[in-house]
Amino acid sequence: MLKTEWIEKGFVDEPVPAGANLKEEIRRMCREKNAIVLAHYYTRGEIQEVADFVGDSLALARKAAETDAEIMVMCGVHFMAETCKVLSPDKTVLAPDLGAGCSLADSCPAEELRKFKDAHPGYTVVSYVNTTAAVKALTDVVVTSGNAKKVVDALPADEKIIFGPDHNLGDYINSVTGRRMLLWNGGCHVHERFSPDAIAALKAAHPGAEVLAHLECKPEVLALADVVGSTAVMLKHVGESDCTEFIVATESGILHEMRRACPGKTFIPVPPATGGAATGSRCNECEYMKMNTLEKLYNTLKHGWPEVTVDEAIAAEAIKPIKRMLELS
Repeated sequence: MLKTEWIEKGFVDEPVPAGANLKEEIRRMCREKNAIVLAHYYTRGEIQEVADFVGDSLALARKAAETDAEIMVMCGVHFMAETCKVLSPDKTVLAPDLGAGCSLADSCPAEELRKFKDAHPGYTVVSYVNTTAAVKALTDVVVTSGNAKKVVDALPADEKIIFGPDHNLGDYINSVTGRRMLLWNGGCHVHERFSPDAIAALKAAHPGAEVLAHLECKPEVLALADVVGSTAVMLKHVGESDCTEFIVATESGILHEMRRACPGKTFIPVPPATGGAATGSRCNECEYMKMNTLEKLYNTLKHGWPEVTVDEAIAAEAIKPIKRMLELS
């Protein structure tokens, strides 16, 4: 089913039975249909609570591939569902809302990357996992925010590299490896908006707090952080640190898992900037991640739609850079 057909038929807003306990119904259908629910850390708390697995995009896709589930529902954004399908071609992959895109993935259209590659022959393409399957198919090796440095370090020192699409992550990897990778000018609209001034103000108000910042943030934000890294790095740190108060510069959905894992600690999201997206979402929230709701998840499991598929030829190429990443990391 095409996205336009799905929206035109009104599937987004199909009502659920009055008085239904959605969480119980979702878990019941998962048992009946041999389905699992995957939730990214940035989704709503109630989605994370009903999921079988909560985590980052590639980790979720790999975990799901190891199960015997016949159906997986990816509560995240569209490219994440594509990655699930690439790694589990024989499983049915569903997404609660096909409109849940990603500003970072959208900042690197496959055809534009193809032209860029053609203009720079002899370059190795290293792509962040936050990309479409079509972009992965044009990539030599995929990286995550957690293993990007290790993978880049594993490549020959004189190798010419195109890194994309996240400019901030690429800039950070250049700074810590001494590389001069050619960076694609893309970014995440949430992480781009974090303000150094807001973080400085929070540090002044909470002098004992540690600042955690995701690698997709701008260099001036990372410069103010005590810990920079992926969501996995942040979660590990808050669990091990003696500090009890943290200022968090990443999408605010991660606070649900932080508070669950460390109920005795305080987590302060960097406040939203002014001038948010046209949808009216707060700027420290991804409006696309928040499009996943219990109602949509319920209807997705009930009807088995919308299904996410990937062209077989593209999938065959897209899995190669993922395998290469695993070899290097």
